[in-house]
Amino acid sequence: MKLLITGGAGFIGSAVVRHIIQNTDNHVLNLDKLTYAGNLESLAAIEDSERYTFSQTDICDRAAVDQLLQKFQPDAVMHLAAESHVDRSISGPADFIETNIIGTYQLLEATRQYWNTLSEGKKQAFRFHHISTDEVYGDLEGTEDLFLETTPYAPSSPYSASKASSDHLVRAWYRTYGLPVVITNCSNNYGPYHFPEKLIPLIIQNALVGKALPVYGNGHQIRDWLFVEDHARALYKVVTEATVGETYNIGGHNEQKNIDVVKTICALLEELAPNKPEGVEHYQDLITYVTDRPGHDLRYAIDASKIQKDLGWVPQESFATGLRKTVEWYLSNQKWVARIQSGEYQNWIKQQYQTEKA
Repeated sequence: MKLLITGGAGFIGSAVVRHIIQNTDNHVLNLDKLTYAGNLESLAAIEDSERYTFSQTDICDRAAVDQLLQKFQPDAVMHLAAESHVDRSISGPADFIETNIIGTYQLLEATRQYWNTLSEGKKQAFRFHHISTDEVYGDLEGTEDLFLETTPYAPSSPYSASKASSDHLVRAWYRTYGLPVVITNCSNNYGPYHFPEKLIPLIIQNALVGKALPVYGNGHQIRDWLFVEDHARALYKVVTEATVGETYNIGGHNEQKNIDVVKTICALLEELAPNKPEGVEHYQDLITYVTDRPGHDLRYAIDASKIQKDLGWVPQESFATGLRKTVEWYLSNQKWVARIQSGEYQNWIKQQYQTEKA
């Protein structure tokens, strides 16, 4: 197969690209704008593969996307390109509207035009896989409730509202034009190569240098944590095996309060990084409660039984095993983190990819 993957230099996208190149015989065209969260260093392990091509392209650039589709002739599009940080969406929603809504529209239209040129057999086999989030559902009131694929949408932030909009567009293009789509909505991802502003890597990095470990409100917000490599396996299963028009929720079966996540990271660091910064007796002493963010959802939890039943996917990592692997990875890859924090990786990108890789 030939797979065009948008946002393939991002956290989840790079895990998907690595999984496909390392575990299948398929070809990948990685289309990424390379915003602040896009990092080609996350793909260093596979960048020399003859089955991998990168193009620095904005999904909002319709002409460029049209050209890439015609040149690459993909059998499927996996759409992961998105602005995804809730805090950033609150302070600057415009980028989220542009990328997540307008960008998805442009990509859908470009894909529809390309799809209409295919033979009947290739049309039937083609898939447009839209990767979304459980945040479109809002939050759960009860402690036992779970998000189902049929849960009504009730987004709370500009980020989740923009992703809900993109989900609706994808379904409309299926219903109106017959474009063969599948949609997945995932819980919170974590793991290696996660951009350092997100909760788990932020806590790890702050602890290592003796900075405050910020926790919103009382830290009792609950999230279902999904190891990113488990997610990559699930996404590949969906794009290659799922029936057209289906939606799948993907979760890690790992509900944790934010404060408990932070305390668990502290406990792991006590074991794995015992040489603490000067003046720090216990990592947990650095926990600092800060004002809760506006519209903060209290609880997310996914019922992932449908993807298990239909496609046989279950997560391989528990939260304990996945979090340990994540902390160990960050401790072993401090140069990667330092380059991101200093902006050096942007210079590395310019050196490595001055033009599209042939």
